[in-house]
Amino acid sequence: MAKNPSTGGKKGKAVEQPFLTDIKTLRERARKHIEDGAVTAGYQADRATVIKLLNEALATELVCILRYKRHFFMASGINADAVAQEFLQHANEEQQHADQIAARIVQLKGEPNFNPEGLTLRSHAEYVEGEDLIDMIKEDLVAERIAIDSYGEMIRYIGDKDITTRRMLEGILAVEEEHADDLASLLEKLER
Repeated sequence: MAKNPSTGGKKGKAVEQPFLTDIKTLRERARKHIEDGAVTAGYQADRATVIKLLNEALATELVCILRYKRHFFMASGINADAVAQEFLQHANEEQQHADQIAARIVQLKGEPNFNPEGLTLRSHAEYVEGEDLIDMIKEDLVAERIAIDSYGEMIRYIGDKDITTRRMLEGILAVEEEHADDLASLLEKLER
C-alpha cells in the first residue's frame, strides 16, 4: 500500500503544508549569504550551466548584431531603403537582448563574455555576409530560426528552476519569432 504524502504515510486526516515559508525563516535565509544578491537558497538551477548557456546566447546576439549592421550598411538596390531599416531595427533589438542577457549573467554572479576572440565559435548562429539583398535576408532568417530553436531548448531546460531567466528568454524568443516573420514576409515580397 502506497503512503499518502499529505499525511506523512499515516491514515487519517491530511496534514496541511503551509504554502509559503514562515516569515521568520524567510528573514533568516535572506540574511545568510547576502553577498549572493539575487541568487537565494531557493535557486534550483545549475548556475554554472545557466551562465554557460547565457554566454552562448550572448555570443549569438552579438554575432547577429554585427551581421545585421553589415547588412544595414551594405543593402543596395531598388528595395534597399525599407529592407535596410528593417535590418537596423533588428540590430537594435538584438542589442537590447544582449544587454538583458549580460545583466542576467551578472545577477547570477557570472561574467558576461564579450571577448571577440572565439565569438563565432560560441555563437549558435553564423556570421554570413550575403551577396545581395535576398541573400542577406535569407542569412538573417536562417540565424533567426537557429535562435528560435536555441532559445526554445534553453527555456525547456531551465523550466521552473530559474523563473526569471526563463521569462527573460521567453520575451527574447517572442521577438526572435517576430524577426523571422518579418524576414519571411520581406523575402516573399522580393522574390515575386
